Amino acid sequence: MPGSLLHQGATVLCLHGGQAQATTPSPRVKVGGQPVVTQAAPHTVAGCPFTTPGGTPMPCVTAQWITGATRVLAGGQPVLLQDSQAVCAPNGTGVNIVMTQVRVKGQ
Repeated sequence: MPGSLLHQGATVLCLHGGQAQATTPSPRVKVGGQPVVTQAAPHTVAGCPFTTPGGTPMPCVTAQWITGATRVLAGGQPVLLQDSQAVCAPNGTGVNIVMTQVRVKGQ
């Protein structure tokens, strides 16, 4: 299903509200003047307040993408779409893509 491409300025949050930021966006492909993000590049997560039921802090640190576009590549890697899925380490939760550009779509 087609979805909007993620770019470096997209708002991505872990499920606990921590801000996720792309580590290495694709410098050669841009949408809205910002580099697109590929599936190969993990996101770093800052500000995650997650703690285990026992009270031990276990915040999300990184998010690794497990799904991306099937038909659109940048630098040989699938680009991320608004419906792409990621898993956060070390606790295994996901992310929410809150906002991205809406002019360029991929599949």
